[in-house]
Amino acid sequence: MSLQIINPGFLTQVQDYGRYGLQKYGITNSGPMDEHAFLWANQLLGNEFNAAQLEICMGGFAARFELDAVISVCGAEGNITINHQKIEMWKSIAVKAGDEIRVDAFSSGLYAYLAIKGGFTVEHHLHSAATVMREKLGGLNHDGQKLANKERVLYRECCYDFSMRIPPEFKPEYGGKVEIRFIPNYSETGCSESVIQAFSEQEFIVTPEINRMGYRLKGEAIHSDSKGIISQGISVGAIQLPKDGQPIVLMKDRQTIGGYPQIGCVAYLDLAKLSQSTPGSKVSFMPVKVGAIESELRTYLSFFNVSYSIRA
Repeated sequence: MSLQIINPGFLTQVQDYGRYGLQKYGITNSGPMDEHAFLWANQLLGNEFNAAQLEICMGGFAARFELDAVISVCGAEGNITINHQKIEMWKSIAVKAGDEIRVDAFSSGLYAYLAIKGGFTVEHHLHSAATVMREKLGGLNHDGQKLANKERVLYRECCYDFSMRIPPEFKPEYGGKVEIRFIPNYSETGCSESVIQAFSEQEFIVTPEINRMGYRLKGEAIHSDSKGIISQGISVGAIQLPKDGQPIVLMKDRQTIGGYPQIGCVAYLDLAKLSQSTPGSKVSFMPVKVGAIESELRTYLSFFNVSYSIRA
């Protein structure tokens, strides 16, 4: 039996932790935009870190459970109800067959994650269930499509009623200005010290031109002394500087090569904060060294039992 989609909302996709080891073939990682919310949603249910969830963008989602289950919803804040009764986010909750969940438009943030005990049962496509619309990969039907009305997402019944909630200090707040750490790129494919300084000393606005591929920012134009570089492999979080001088931060569905000069790369753990920044939000960037954030990332991934091999 399954979760029957009543209203898929603006954009709801199947996502697991991502599709790794295939970038040499031009295939992006994908995975959850807000990895922090995704990992906690699985953690609250005792799932493996890679268990498939539904990533709900901007709300407007509704569905009916056809089997008993235990769920959690983490991420963007909004009015989320079971049978018209508001539920608490960042907590595991038991639901019964026939219950209906509704996710209204979010009051802050862009992405929320619906996880279910045992994970949604979605067949892998190139080693992952992650949906990539641009590459037509993953999802329910291996075609990269978002969920549609009346579709069904399979899961296994769970009658065990338990409750866990996230410790308050790990629950993020969305909205307002965010400060993002980044590792400067002073190499021949990067930018000069003066360009990086100009980037880190100003405040940017998140534009409406954002999606799972990248976030375009707007501020005082920064012009690089580089005339361009030979296209090369680029990582998630790379900060590109196009000719118009307005930076682009590459996100989970990014292309795997690029030819714009790179100011640097966003610290991996800070991508979640940026992903939840709505158009009009203010963003600033603080340069850091690799060593200052590498041990933090290792500790974080170890807590969630994320396999290092999947990130190769």
